Amino acid sequence: MSDNKPKYIDGVGWRYETEHSMERRMKDHDYQSRCIYMITMNVEGRQPLLGALKWNAADGSDARIETTPLGAEVERCWMSISTYYPEARPLKVQIMPDHIHGILFVKRETTAHLGQIVNGFKIGCNRAFRRLREGNGAVEFLEAVPHDTKQETGPEAKHPKHPKQGMLFETGYQDSVLTGKGQLENMLRYVADNPRRLAIKRIMPDLFKVVSSLTVGDITYAAIGNRWLLDRPVRMQARCHNNTSPHNLQLIERQKEYFLKRGEKGGVVVSPCISAGEKEIARAALDAGQPLIVILENGFAPLYKPPGKYFEACAKGLLLMLAPWPYHMDRRTITRSQCLALNSMAEAISNEPWTQELEATLSR
Repeated sequence: MSDNKPKYIDGVGWRYETEHSMERRMKDHDYQSRCIYMITMNVEGRQPLLGALKWNAADGSDARIETTPLGAEVERCWMSISTYYPEARPLKVQIMPDHIHGILFVKRETTAHLGQIVNGFKIGCNRAFRRLREGNGAVEFLEAVPHDTKQETGPEAKHPKHPKQGMLFETGYQDSVLTGKGQLENMLRYVADNPRRLAIKRIMPDLFKVVSSLTVGDITYAAIGNRWLLDRPVRMQARCHNNTSPHNLQLIERQKEYFLKRGEKGGVVVSPCISAGEKEIARAALDAGQPLIVILENGFAPLYKPPGKYFEACAKGLLLMLAPWPYHMDRRTITRSQCLALNSMAEAISNEPWTQELEATLSR
């Protein structure tokens, strides 16, 4: 249990000292240097105070967020960051009902740490939060909050208890450091696509619901995705050696060709995606619009949603993700014993396990 004690700050209110989670920060990165960040912050208690999701199209392609007055103030505060921190240029912000995604470009080395910039933004949002709530009266303000977001909106969720009363966002934030070529364009698309992705989750809740106890054989998994893929008549274990010899690279290409041909006839690839070859085969299946069952070392957070191509495959009913072990936030290197266990699980789920005979046939 934390010994962190709340303290009262004039003009801000009661708050805890920030306890940073180093697992969420990039090790050895200088957070005062020139860099682009994607930052995510959640509303305290995940209350849907910032807006309502709206869409008309059956596939959610026209989804948008209609912001509340508070959501509009949060957007204004984000886009005003450079007024207080000239070295920081806000590139994009996407308001969601209960959280925000913002992209921030620190143009040059700054005396302010990224955490100080984010904290300054939060202080401005807290002031707007209190001003709107007190100006309209607590009851009227809360009644103005949209109730069609399918979030918990009961009295306990609406009224954060002391000492966080008056604080709009949860303590801390998550940041992604953009360093690679093309990452900014990809992140801008991802941020702008969040309303559509949320609409898809609302349209097809069964495919995006985390199931905590799905038993397959004698193992219980957490699961998300199309559980009926387990009933497909052809379930093929993908298993590749983790080396880069010419012979093995050729074998991986033949394995990929083999699985894609079987996938055209309804076969499902089953893989823990441990080796580079297994990951390549999984990507090929997704690109071809074929079904995939993935077994993961880590479990799922309560509000987990599949990333990237996995999300689109999940929306089409072409993905099942299984996790035999509990969720954890820390970064861990998968152990050899875990690799062997995951491969054994993939074999047990498959009715066409990978065999030395099949490998020998493809190697010829």
